[in-house]
Amino acid sequence: MGNHEVTRLLVNYKTLEEFKNFREFGAAELSMKDDLEANIIENDSESPFYGIYFGKKLVARMSLYKIEAKFDRYFDPPQDYLELWKLEVLEPYRKKGYGKALVDFAKSFNLPIKTNARQGSGEFWSHMGFEPVTYQPARDRGESPYVWYPAGVQEQQENTTPVNVESNQEL
Repeated sequence: MGNHEVTRLLVNYKTLEEFKNFREFGAAELSMKDDLEANIIENDSESPFYGIYFGKKLVARMSLYKIEAKFDRYFDPPQDYLELWKLEVLEPYRKKGYGKALVDFAKSFNLPIKTNARQGSGEFWSHMGFEPVTYQPARDRGESPYVWYPAGVQEQQENTTPVNVESNQEL
């Protein structure tokens, strides 16, 4: 197992080439590639992706986005939090602590974390100390959000302010 060092990945052609090995290769990577080709972003600028190398090979990665408190619909008290996406470990490197190392790195910021449990990954997230949130259709739109709470943080309750429906009704 050992100590897996998490590195912030750079946006460059080498990184994008390595991303092709991951199943969750999509819009974020393609837009980076377009930006590189259009010189909108400098080669070797920092990306929201973090990864772990085994030798010279990128074997695990995730993206982390900081969401401002004003958009927080998950945590009480409302605050800045991290959104963790695209956590993926290449097949031959699974069950060796790479995923845990990435999650522990995200937790080290000591902000609440929200992720979306996909492809039957709920058990992994539970094992990492995450909890499913109470599903709210308007907020979650078919996602399966799991969250991690640092000390002193809990789930935000759904806004249950009663609405007077009669005031706008015609009889």
